[in-house]
Amino acid sequence: MIAAPEIPSEFTYTHDTDTRFSSDTDFSEDLDGRSANPTKGKGGKKGKKAAGEKGKGGKGAGRINGHHQENGMENMMLFEVVKLGRSAMQSVVDDWIESYKHDRDVALLDLINFFIQCSGCKGVVSGEMFRNMQNSEIIRRMTEEFDEDSGDYPLTIAGPQWKKFKSSFCEFISVLVRQCQYSIIYDEYMMDTVISLLTGLSDSQVRAFRHTSTLAAMKLMTALVNVALNLSINMDNTQRQYEAERNKMVAKRANDRLELLLQKRKELQENQDEIENMMNAIFKGVFVHRYRDSIAEIRAICIEEIGVWMKLYSDAFLNDSYLKYVGWTMHDKQGEVRLKCLTALQGLYYNRELNARLELFTSRFKDRIVSMTLDKEYDVAVQAIKLLTLVLNTDEVLTPEDCESVYHLVYSAHRPVAIAAGEFLFKKLFSQREPEEEGAPKRRGRQGPNANLIKTTVFFFLESELHEHAAYLVDSLWECGAELLKDWECMISLLLDDPLPGEEALTDRQETALIEIMLCTVRQAAECHPPVGRGTGKRVMTAKEKKTQLDDRTRMTELFAVALPPLLAKYAVDAEKVTNLLQLPQFFDLEIYTTGRLEKHLESLLRQIREIVEKHTDTEVLEACSKTYHALCNEEFTIFNRVDIARSQLLDELVDKFNRLLEDFLQEGEDADEDDAYQVLSTLKRITAFHNAHDLSGWDLFTSNFKLLNTGIENGDMPEQIVIHSLQCTHYVILWHLAKSSEGSSRKMSPSVLRLCIQSFNFCPLCFSFLLQAFTILCDLLLIFSHQMVSGGREHLEPLVYSPEDSLQSELLSFILNHVFIDQDEDTNNGQQDDEAVKIEALHKRRNLLAAYCKLIIYCVVEMKTGADIFKQYMRYYNDYGDIIKETMSKTRQIDKIQCAKTLILSLQQLFNEMLSELGHGFDRSSSAFCGIKELARRFSLTFGLDQVKTRDAIAMLHKDGIEFAFKDPSPQGEGGPPLNLAFLDILSEFSSKLMRQDKRTVHMYLERFMTFQMALQREDCWLPLISYRNSLQAGGDDDTMSVMSGYSSRGSSIRSKKTKPPAVTAGTSAAKRNMQTPVMLPSPHLTSTAMRDPKRGRDDSFMGVYPLPHDQQQPHQHPQHHQQTPQHHQTPMDYKYACLTAEFLMCNDAVSSHRRGTGLMEEDEEPIVEDVMMSSEGRMDDLNEGMDFDTMDIDLPPSKNRRERSELKPDYFDPASIMDESVRNGMQPVFVDRPLVSMLYLGF
Repeated sequence: MIAAPEIPSEFTYTHDTDTRFSSDTDFSEDLDGRSANPTKGKGGKKGKKAAGEKGKGGKGAGRINGHHQENGMENMMLFEVVKLGRSAMQSVVDDWIESYKHDRDVALLDLINFFIQCSGCKGVVSGEMFRNMQNSEIIRRMTEEFDEDSGDYPLTIAGPQWKKFKSSFCEFISVLVRQCQYSIIYDEYMMDTVISLLTGLSDSQVRAFRHTSTLAAMKLMTALVNVALNLSINMDNTQRQYEAERNKMVAKRANDRLELLLQKRKELQENQDEIENMMNAIFKGVFVHRYRDSIAEIRAICIEEIGVWMKLYSDAFLNDSYLKYVGWTMHDKQGEVRLKCLTALQGLYYNRELNARLELFTSRFKDRIVSMTLDKEYDVAVQAIKLLTLVLNTDEVLTPEDCESVYHLVYSAHRPVAIAAGEFLFKKLFSQREPEEEGAPKRRGRQGPNANLIKTTVFFFLESELHEHAAYLVDSLWECGAELLKDWECMISLLLDDPLPGEEALTDRQETALIEIMLCTVRQAAECHPPVGRGTGKRVMTAKEKKTQLDDRTRMTELFAVALPPLLAKYAVDAEKVTNLLQLPQFFDLEIYTTGRLEKHLESLLRQIREIVEKHTDTEVLEACSKTYHALCNEEFTIFNRVDIARSQLLDELVDKFNRLLEDFLQEGEDADEDDAYQVLSTLKRITAFHNAHDLSGWDLFTSNFKLLNTGIENGDMPEQIVIHSLQCTHYVILWHLAKSSEGSSRKMSPSVLRLCIQSFNFCPLCFSFLLQAFTILCDLLLIFSHQMVSGGREHLEPLVYSPEDSLQSELLSFILNHVFIDQDEDTNNGQQDDEAVKIEALHKRRNLLAAYCKLIIYCVVEMKTGADIFKQYMRYYNDYGDIIKETMSKTRQIDKIQCAKTLILSLQQLFNEMLSELGHGFDRSSSAFCGIKELARRFSLTFGLDQVKTRDAIAMLHKDGIEFAFKDPSPQGEGGPPLNLAFLDILSEFSSKLMRQDKRTVHMYLERFMTFQMALQREDCWLPLISYRNSLQAGGDDDTMSVMSGYSSRGSSIRSKKTKPPAVTAGTSAAKRNMQTPVMLPSPHLTSTAMRDPKRGRDDSFMGVYPLPHDQQQPHQHPQHHQQTPQHHQTPMDYKYACLTAEFLMCNDAVSSHRRGTGLMEEDEEPIVEDVMMSSEGRMDDLNEGMDFDTMDIDLPPSKNRRERSELKPDYFDPASIMDESVRNGMQPVFVDRPLVSMLYLGF
C-alpha cells in the first residue's frame, strides 16, 4: 500500500478523476438515489483563484480568522484559541472550514501560522511569502526569526496554562481531518500544502520545529488512517450490496441501483488511493527519518503512533514492513522510547485474532522482549512482563527458560515489577482450574478446587530456593490471586486432615513451607501493606479496602481460633513450624473470642503455649511465645484478665525455679555438673525471652543476675552462654527501668539505683573479650546512657549520663581490631569455614560489631580520633566494610569537618609509621605498601567532594598537620639529609587539588617555614616528595583554576573542568619543575548539537592495598605522576575569614565571601554508573568517582541512508544491514539546541 516512491517536500498528486463526495454525503446511508450525491466539487491546483473569488464578503464577512465575532474572539488566531482550550474544538474547526470555503488562501495562511506559532516561533508568514516563496524558503526565514534565547516552546513549557496544550493541539488536528474527510481533503490543495509544510518543518535543525511538526504529522497520519479505515468499511459494504443486488433474479434486479453502486465503489476506490498517497507521503517524508531522531520525545511520538496505526488498520499496517521499526526501536537507549514500543505491542497482542500476523515478529524479537524484563528502567520492565503475559495467549511461544526468567521476578524488591511477574506466574500456573459440576454442592477444604493450586504454590516456593522470601511471593500474587491465597480453610485442611484415597500426603518440608505461606497471607490480609523493602510508605486505605480488611480479620480469627490449638499440638516438637504458628494470634481480632463464645479455644491455646515454653529452649520459639502473650494481654479486651493470670503463673514458676537452681549452682561452685548448668541456662533463656516483651520489674531479676555475673568474674569459670544471657537479661532490666523513668512513672526507679546498674557494667570488658554479644550490649548501653539522653526535655535523667573512661575506650577499640579486621581464614569455626553460608554469617556478625562501634564514634560517645584506626582499614577491607566506614566518615564530617580531617590524616600517619617500622627509612616509594597509602589518601580526597568553600578549613588543617608530621623527626642520616617522614609529603599531595588558589599560597608559605635554603636547592631522588608537593601547591597559583563556586553540582563542575584547556607552562619555569608538575587531564571536545559522543571507555584501574600484596598482584608504580584532575576555571577569587592554622594562615580576606552561597556535593564521591539498558547485578563499585565522563544520549538504532539518496525499501525488512550503510551520526539530521539546553545536557539531565 505504501510502497510508492518517496516524494520531495514540494509535491502534488496526480488523479484520474475530479469527482468527489460532498461534505454532506454519508457513505453509510442506504443508496436508493435519494441521499446520494454522485458529483463532487472540483478543487483546482495550488495557484491563484478565479476572478472575483478572493475578497468577497458573503457568509464569511462576519468572521475574522475563521471565528464568529459573536464569540468575542474575532481578533484571536487559531493558536490563541487552541491554547486557551475554552471553546469546543468542533466549533473552532467548523469556523475554519467556513473560512476556507470563503477564501482558502487566507484560511490556509491562518493554518500555516498556527503550526509556526505552536512551535514557539515569533515570526509570521505573510500573504506575500505564502504566494511567492517555497516552503523551504519560508522555513529558513522563520528559523532566522526564532527566539534563540529560550529553549522552551509550547510543547515543553511547564505551567497550568500549557498543561493541556498538547492534547488540545492533537485534538484540533484530529477534528480538522474528521470534518474535512468528505470533501476538502480531496481538493488537491489543503492537504498538499499542510503535508508539504510539516515535512519541511520536520527536517529542520530547530528542535522546536522538528518536535511540533512531527507530532502534528503523526496525528495527521492517525486521522487519515481513520479515514482510510472508514473508506475500507464503506467499500466492503458497497461491494456486499452490489453482490446481493446482482445475485437477484433478473426480474427483481434494479439496474439503476447496480450502476449507482458501481459508481460509488469507483469513487470510494479513488478516495482510498488518494488517502494512501497522503499517508505514504507522511510516512516516507516524516516517520522514516524521525523515528531515529536524536531527541527521545520525537522518537517516542513516532513509535506510539505507528502502534496506533497497526491496531486501528491492521489489514494495511500490521505486517513486517512496519513491525520492523518497533522491533528495532526496542534497542533504544532511552527508556521512554522502549516503553512506547512495549505499549504499542501490547495493543496488538491483546487481540488474539492478530496473533497469526505476529508470528514472524515474535520469533525474531521474543528474546529481546524477555531480556527487557530486566531493564534498568522499572516502568519498561513492568510493561515487558505484561507483554509476555499477553504472549502467553499464543501457544508454545515461550520456552520454559523464558518463563523461568520471569518467575524469579516475583521476589523483586520493586513492587510493580513483582506484581506484573505475579500475574504472569498466576496465568501460567494457576489459570486452569478443575471445573465444578453444575448443581453439585460446593466443595471445601482438602476437596476444594483450590487444593491443587495451593500445592502448586508450595511446590513453586520450594523449587525457587528462596524460602525466606515467602512474604514477597505472597505479595506478588496478592492482587491477582487473593481469593486463592485467602482460602485458609483449605490450608488448614491440608495440614490437619488425612489425605484422600490415592492422594499423596505433604512431606515435612512441604508442610513447613505451607505454614510459612499461610502466615504470610494472614499478615498481608490483616495489615494490608507490602512487606519490608517493597513499600514507599503507608497508603491511605479506601472505605472498600477497610471493609475488606475487617471482614478478613474476622474470618481468619474465627477459623484459626479453633484450628490453632490442634495445629500447635500436632507440630509441638517442630521449632520452625511452631514459631510461625505462634505468630498468628498477633493478627487476630481478639473481640471474637468473646462475641463468638470461643473462650474454651482460648484456654486450649494458652495451655499449648505453656507446654511449648516448657518443652523448647530455642530462642526464636521462646520469643514467639513471649510476643503471643504480649498480643493477647491487651487491656482493651475482656480476655485480658484470663491471659494475664496464665502469664503471671508461668512467670512465677520460671523465676522461682531460676532462683532455686541458681542458689544450688552457686553453692556447688566448681562441683556443679553440666546438667545443673543446663537447667540454669534453659530457665534463664526463658526468662530473658519474656523480659524482652514484658516488664518483669516486680520479680527483682537484677539482684540474681548481678550475683551470677559477679561470681563468674571472681571464679572465671562461668559458662559462656550463661554469662551472655545473664548480661542480656540485666540489659532488659535496665532498659525497662529507664523507660519508666523517662515516662515519669510513679514506680520509677531512683537515679541512684540506675546509676548503680550502669556502673555495674564496668566489669564487662574483663569478661567479654571473647563474647561478641556482650560487646554489642555494652555499645548499646553506652549509646543509650550517653550525654544525648538528656535531650528532648529529659534533664532529670542527667545523673544517669555515663561517659566511658579512656581505659574502656581502649578496650573497645582493641576488641574491634582483634575481632573485626581479620582475614577470613583466621575466623575459624570448628572447621566449617568451607561452608559459604557459615562464612557469610560470620561476616554479618563482624559487620554488626563494627556498626555498633561506629555508632559510638558518630554520636561522640568515644573520641573521634579513635576512628583513625577504623578509617585506615578502608582500602584493605573495602569489600567487607567499605560502606560502613564510608558512612562513618560522612557522618563525622557533618559533625566536625576539621576534627574529621585531623582523624583522616592521623590514619595516614599511623599507616606511614607502620610502614617505616616494617621496611625501614630507606624504603622504596614504588613499593606496594607506600602505593597503598597513596591510594587511600586519594580515596580520602575524593570524599571531600567538589565544593571547596565548604571544606576549606578542613583541608587547610589537614595540610598543616601533614606538613608538621613530615618535618617532625630529623633525618637519620644526619644534618643535610631529608627528614625521616619527608616521603609523607608525596601522600599529602593527593589533597592539594582540594585547596583553593589563595589557600595554596598560604600553605606554601607555611611549608617554607620548615624548609631551609639548602632544601629548596636539592634535586636528589630522596627530595622528590618535597619537590612534588611544592609543585602541587604552585599549580594554578597565577589564576583561580582551583576555585569552584559553592553550590555547583559534582557533574557540572566535572564537565566544565574537562572543557577548558590546561594552562600553558610559563617561560620562567625550570625544566625540573616542569617535569615534576602534576599532569592535567586532556580536555574533552565541546558538545555540539549534531555530534554524538563516543561511548565511555572502561577504566583499567587496579586495586592497591595498604599492605604488601603478593608478587603477582603488585603493580609498577608510576612516580611521580599524580592521578588528579585539576579543574580549570577562571573565577573571581573567593575568600572568607577562618581561624584554623597559625598566624600565617590568617592572610586571607573576606572581600567576596558573600558571593559564594548555595549547597554543593560534600560527601558524594561515587562514580556515576553508566549502565546498559539492563539492570546491573553488582551491589557496589570497586572505585569511587574516577574518570567521570557523562555521555550524552546515543541512538542504538540501525540507521538508514539519507532519504534523498533512497528510492525504495530493502526487501529484507528484518535485516538491520539493509539500512545500515552509514553511522548513526550521519543518519541523523542536525539538531538545533540552544544554550540553556546545552548546559542541561552537560549537567547530565
